[in-house]
Amino acid sequence: MGKELIIVESPAKVKTIRKFLGPDYVVKASVGHVRDLPSKTLGVDEEHGFEPQYQIIADKKNIVSDLQNEAGQADVTYLAPDPDREGEAIAWHIAELLKGKAKDLKRIQFNEITSRAVKEALKHPRALNADLFHAQQARRILDRLVGYQLSPLLWKKIKRGLSAGRVQSVATRMVDDREREIENFKPEEYWTIDVMLENKNHGHIKAKFYGNADGRVELHSEEETMKIVSAVDGKEFTVRSVRKAVRTKNPAPPFTTSTMQQEASRKLNLTPKRTMMLAQQLYEGVELREEGSVGLITYMRTDSLRISEEALAAAGEVIRSRYGEKYYPGQPRRYKPKANAQDGHEAIRPSNVALYPELVEHDLTKDQYRLYKLIWNRFIASQMENAVYDVTAIEATCENQIFRATHQSVAFAGFTAIYEEGKDDEQEAIGSPLPDLSEGEALMLLSTDPQQHFTQPPARYTEATLVRAMEEKGVGRPSTYAAIIATIQDREYVSKTDKRLAPTPLGEVVNGLMVERFSDIVNVEFTADMEKQLDRVEEGQLFWKEVLRQFYGVFHQEMLDAEQALDGVRLKVPDEVTDEKCELCGRNLVVKTSRFGKFLACPGYPECKFTK
Repeated sequence: MGKELIIVESPAKVKTIRKFLGPDYVVKASVGHVRDLPSKTLGVDEEHGFEPQYQIIADKKNIVSDLQNEAGQADVTYLAPDPDREGEAIAWHIAELLKGKAKDLKRIQFNEITSRAVKEALKHPRALNADLFHAQQARRILDRLVGYQLSPLLWKKIKRGLSAGRVQSVATRMVDDREREIENFKPEEYWTIDVMLENKNHGHIKAKFYGNADGRVELHSEEETMKIVSAVDGKEFTVRSVRKAVRTKNPAPPFTTSTMQQEASRKLNLTPKRTMMLAQQLYEGVELREEGSVGLITYMRTDSLRISEEALAAAGEVIRSRYGEKYYPGQPRRYKPKANAQDGHEAIRPSNVALYPELVEHDLTKDQYRLYKLIWNRFIASQMENAVYDVTAIEATCENQIFRATHQSVAFAGFTAIYEEGKDDEQEAIGSPLPDLSEGEALMLLSTDPQQHFTQPPARYTEATLVRAMEEKGVGRPSTYAAIIATIQDREYVSKTDKRLAPTPLGEVVNGLMVERFSDIVNVEFTADMEKQLDRVEEGQLFWKEVLRQFYGVFHQEMLDAEQALDGVRLKVPDEVTDEKCELCGRNLVVKTSRFGKFLACPGYPECKFTK
């Protein structure tokens, strides 16, 4: 029997997979894509069915030559790039380049790089999936058509060197729209009243004004508020009701790409881009001193919540042995996928739950360990028993006014013993512990605390909340969020200050042009619908060229209209004004950009030529 060749994407995977397989297998890496559209020309024939003109990427020629040589000597060549559209496209392009060289080409895929998963994949090869490839190809061509035709327009009308991307433009618009919401927000006044009460045993109760017998009452002015304060001042309160209840809380499901990026941002202060880079390393294989190279997590580009039966059983065993029988609900938890999820893979989980975070900590970098621990804890917690809380709620009345106080305490930690999901918004306070009270009991008023408040504008996006918003609105796909958010910052359309994202003056001008002239491209619903169309291509329900034809008809006309409407127009980007003063004339310096980077300059140029 001759050699069998396995082609994966990255050199890190080569090391991990070689460890599982004997000398009869040769494992090689394509190092990502080997073929793409040309870098200096459009490379798409719009007039003849949008045929792409692919070429071997310049620095991949030696790799392609090596793969062709190895495939010529192998009895079977297995194409094993990642199990998604991008991976299918890489496999497809490699297959095209190996035609006439490889004797027998097969496609395999695995969701985790473990001995069992790789050997199982080799037993069940499949043909290349044309629909999956065409969905990726359609996206690539769409983005090329937009980028290569819009970017020159931005160069001519705003500034040299600018570029525009299809989905990036929508993300920039979302950040800009939020900024407009904040600017146009009109705060509304409202008031709250806290009272401090005391029972006969000198137990204290801090209660909030709720309303009256007719229901909740909102206070909008000092006059309304002080009327209630005056009515209860110096009067006795009565305990109207005491309610005790048990509340249970379910664990969060295991991670998808989006939720992993959000939690890593909230809890570990990692950018989505950094999170994905670390997750890629954990997936492809990390060198453990006892075991060699091991893939620690399953594939990290997924919107699925499915978990294999084998992994569910293993999680149950870990919970019972490590935390005790009462922490396991008795049967595995299975989570339903979201309505628009592609559900192609499992959720993100440890490949082997027996590799506890503390067992591998000394072999990982600090950030690898933090992310692995987050993924491990989230997965194990997702299979644990509910947390249980004792909740006490009381109502106290005075002069027909109702005040409420609540408190909850942990009765059983359940999954919260190892993991609780982070939140982007401020959480409601749990309240101070309440003394034992009975209905009808008299309470003495110690103090009243009326406070004026104003409603707050929506917060600027963080990277975590922008990922969440993009997912909710159907903009982009799990594999693209990190790149989109990194790109809009790299292009200086969006800046990040104190973890919050805001449009730059350049971003505002570019977005203004896009909204005015290319309303479809920066329309959230239009972009989300385009994702649905690409999903239909993947499912074999829609021909990929039809998607391009419909899109390009509208886009091409918008390009022609924009060129005509903006003939002779040059849009000015307002300077970013700083607090620093010009040392010659005292004006506030502004930020300028040259090919060497940013510098400060006097806005009085040419009369004043001071720079810094």
